[in-house]
Amino acid sequence: MGRPTEVRVRVPASSANLGPGFDSLGLALGLYDDVEVCATAEPGVHVEVEGEGAAQVPCDETHLVVRAMRTAWALFGDEPAGLRMRCRNAIPHSRGLGSSAAAAVAGAVAACVLSGRDPKLEQEALLQVTAGMEGHADNAAASLLGGFVVAWEQVGNTSARFHAVRLDVHAGIAPVALVAGVESSTKTTRGLLPELVPLPDAAFTGSRTALSVLAFTQRPELLMAATEDRLHQGYRRPAYPGSADLVDALRAHGVPAAISGAGPTVLALTTDGTVPGDVDTTGFTALPLPVDTLGAQVEIG
Repeated sequence: MGRPTEVRVRVPASSANLGPGFDSLGLALGLYDDVEVCATAEPGVHVEVEGEGAAQVPCDETHLVVRAMRTAWALFGDEPAGLRMRCRNAIPHSRGLGSSAAAAVAGAVAACVLSGRDPKLEQEALLQVTAGMEGHADNAAASLLGGFVVAWEQVGNTSARFHAVRLDVHAGIAPVALVAGVESSTKTTRGLLPELVPLPDAAFTGSRTALSVLAFTQRPELLMAATEDRLHQGYRRPAYPGSADLVDALRAHGVPAAISGAGPTVLALTTDGTVPGDVDTTGFTALPLPVDTLGAQVEIG
């Protein structure tokens, strides 16, 4: 493909971990950030942001999308002299719905297109860029590829590479994101995790992670067991007690539920896009969201 000067990228939100799959399982959700980028001959970066995070994110070269573009251009080459960018954000920030991964994917995909490359043919390279910025591949892979992803990191003698496999989600699963009204820091919640966990807990969580692959793709009736976790959610409970209580309440009512990513959003895996009316969701906004099946999408010109 030639080298266009304008590109629009739409990137879905994502929910990671999904209970036991810490840093390894992700699900793309139908809530989107839209980024428009124009390459210019005049040096400089001009950024406009609308929607979620507009008052908090920088509007200069330190914007995450711009940083992802430059990281990608270090690989692809052909960086333009200047940029004009407009972001329309619908993914809440610092809520556990993969906003930073979506921004990284948007930037890397835009840079790929503006370098004259086809992002569908560069998915492996794009995953290295975006997962490398995140430090893990679950959110980035889901936003890039869509659907349900199993992600892992392979460490070699001198470097590490990220990998992911995309799978189709069973049609009987209707996610509901219960978005908390407060923010949470991934750095803070990771700091609550112990260096060592008991062997029975590790074995338990490993079995549930394996079961998740079957439950999400073929046997949704197994989701209640498949979303059980003993690896991270219990240790993080002090960071989001209200979210943990909501997970417990949903599960007590027969709804498979887990903390979404680093929280504090809760992901409920319903069959009909609703949560039981007698579950107290005060402080949370319920968003029925379809599973996104396409991942990052591009419109040129």
